[in-house]
Amino acid sequence: MKLFITGIGTDVGKTISSAIITEALEADYWKPIQAGDLEDSDTHKIQRYISNSKTIFHPNSYSLKTPASPHLAAELDNLTIDIKKIKEPKTKNHLIIEGAGGIFVPLNATETILDLIRPDYKVVVVSRHYLGSINHTLLTIEALQNRKINLAGIIFNGDENKATEEIILSKTGMVFLGRVENEPYFDKNVIRYYADFFREKLLKIK
Repeated sequence: MKLFITGIGTDVGKTISSAIITEALEADYWKPIQAGDLEDSDTHKIQRYISNSKTIFHPNSYSLKTPASPHLAAELDNLTIDIKKIKEPKTKNHLIIEGAGGIFVPLNATETILDLIRPDYKVVVVSRHYLGSINHTLLTIEALQNRKINLAGIIFNGDENKATEEIILSKTGMVFLGRVENEPYFDKNVIRYYADFFREKLLKIK
């Protein structure tokens, strides 16, 4: 199984959700494009959160210096991102692929994160509650559906908001995989707790 983790925007909880799913499935992890924070990248964070010994962390295809949209970060590094050079790592294990920002974040003049999602990937959408998040969530899911991309389900990040969650699930038909609460901190124990909670639903993804 190959799961692509995307969010409705930046800082909505993709990396924490990726860590939970990686731990739950003892999967491999790959972030194709990292922009900024190269000394403490998302891959580094996931490594700190994972307890199992099976996960392999695959290197970024592009490691860009500036914390910015990949198209701009690449330009500042005197590069142009070529998605043909983004080669999926070979593994016999489950593979968790973490995107960057939302699905329409530009990679270059013509392509976006959406273009990294391959036909055999299933997408997990991470949504965080804030004013406007219903719109952003529905737009993200509709864009994925219009591309006929396989959707695995949705994770809500933050305190429960029944009205928001019910309307999103009703309008989209998405599978609710679980919620990540506003925890005071995340470490291996917290990630393992959520991994145990999420595992059953993740294993039911077809």
